[in-house]
Amino acid sequence: MTALTGRPLRIGTRKSPMALAQTEHVRAPLRQLDPALTTEAVPIETEADIWQGGLAQLGGKGMIVRAIDVQLQRGDIDMAIHCLRDVPGDIPLPEGLVIAAMLPRGDVRDVLVVPEGSDVKRLEDLPADALVGSSSVRRKAQINRARLDLQVVRIRGTVGTRLDKMDGTKPMDAEMSAMVLASSGLERLGLTDRARHVFEPDEILPAVGAGVLALECRRDDADVPGLLLRLNDAKTQTEATAERVRLHGLRGHGNSPITRYCVTDPTDNSPCAAWCSHGTDPSSSTPTSGARA
Repeated sequence: MTALTGRPLRIGTRKSPMALAQTEHVRAPLRQLDPALTTEAVPIETEADIWQGGLAQLGGKGMIVRAIDVQLQRGDIDMAIHCLRDVPGDIPLPEGLVIAAMLPRGDVRDVLVVPEGSDVKRLEDLPADALVGSSSVRRKAQINRARLDLQVVRIRGTVGTRLDKMDGTKPMDAEMSAMVLASSGLERLGLTDRARHVFEPDEILPAVGAGVLALECRRDDADVPGLLLRLNDAKTQTEATAERVRLHGLRGHGNSPITRYCVTDPTDNSPCAAWCSHGTDPSSSTPTSGARA
């Protein structure tokens, strides 16, 4: 039992289908911790949800989480669920807030998605000058490293909206031949069948914090930090914190084509994992396993 029994735990989340699916993904283990605990999802519309332009013009990916963090600071909600990749790595967390837990990491990989009926299976199959949808500068840099002739175009909206635009069931300025999306996002939405090709990390390096759901709360809350800490996955925390330490050192932000991928499995000999295979910042002898991002 927890001290929260008898009152709802208010969970702040964006209104998108992806965010609501992630909320359910967190509510289930919370109920396992305490079947008597009640939770209340509090959908919050952020400025990034309304804005249709590039996030860089709005102030970067930090705008995705800012409105939720403000409500958390005010006490309007008790905790927030963020995709860790959306939490800025170049600036501290807002005053008084802490990431109390990181859930076990999902699939970090990106996937190639093509229109219904397309026979394209890989990037190599796309025609010259084909349009590939992605709003990520990280993905754009790596797609053009593999195929400089491809035109990577910005596309915003929920995953469902993006798929509809690519399939032609919703209006789009130009016809896209493919998109690159996160595998974990498709999985949470039950859309893994849309993935035509899964990019291994040596093809496209994942985003810093890819596949990680971060649970944020007020540091001085009497009840919530201890409850959320019970959901923390130490392996995920070590790896994701190591990635964020390096991103912070490079002053990386949401408009930087910077990525790092860390694993703590000593049997993983992939070049992309070797730089921090034991969960340490390679520029320091200090282990990151006890750090907070």
